[in-house]
Amino acid sequence: MKRMILVMVTAIVLASGSAWAAEATATLDFNSAYVWRGITFNDGLVAQPSLDVSAGGFGINVWGNFDLDDYSDTLEKNEFSEVDLTLSYTFNVQNLEIGFGIIEYLFPAGGDGTRELFASIGVPIIGGLSAGWSFYYDVDEVESYYTEVSLAYAMALAAGLDLEVGGKAGYAGKDFAQAYSGAATDGGFYDYGLYMGLSYAVSDALSLGASVHYTNTLDKDVLPDADIANGIYGHDTEWIAGLTISYSF
Repeated sequence: MKRMILVMVTAIVLASGSAWAAEATATLDFNSAYVWRGITFNDGLVAQPSLDVSAGGFGINVWGNFDLDDYSDTLEKNEFSEVDLTLSYTFNVQNLEIGFGIIEYLFPAGGDGTRELFASIGVPIIGGLSAGWSFYYDVDEVESYYTEVSLAYAMALAAGLDLEVGGKAGYAGKDFAQAYSGAATDGGFYDYGLYMGLSYAVSDALSLGASVHYTNTLDKDVLPDADIANGIYGHDTEWIAGLTISYSF
């Protein structure tokens, strides 16, 4: 809790101090489910607010998951089940965008928090097509890794209206897979996902968006199907629809 308060205060100070030349964006997502790396944590409606502040390559993000529906009696609705705090630094080397940082996972409704270090590389290919790679290593509770590759294409459809489509595939270590699902027996190819999103700039500061995501498992020995009645998390929800409101200041 002390770490969460410290990061939130720092983000507010950076966002409000013009001397920092910081950029800040507040976002509110409403999604039909909460799926993280192919794992369903809630198959019902969730609200996910976030605050992102960046200055000079440094970034602070505070993100939360608020459950508007319960999930087979494993969590209560109308509570924050997760808050993530991310500190990052991003820089460019020619056409490569390189980033690294740390994510603190907190679970206010119950459960042990954990911590990941991460590194990422993004590269434009041609036109609106780009590729990315990210690597995460849990240095606290799990002590294992998850990595993913992604491909995205963005284009302008009209003035202020943009379309983005993309996909990703993930690979997980055995300890990571078994930590998040008691039915996992191995590490390997984990999950994959496809998405399509539209965003509309109402003004320079305000934008609205809508998206649809498809996610599934690549290997049921690594990411098994969920059996929530027996307390086993895993792949459960395939389709997720979302709406986004974003304001920059």
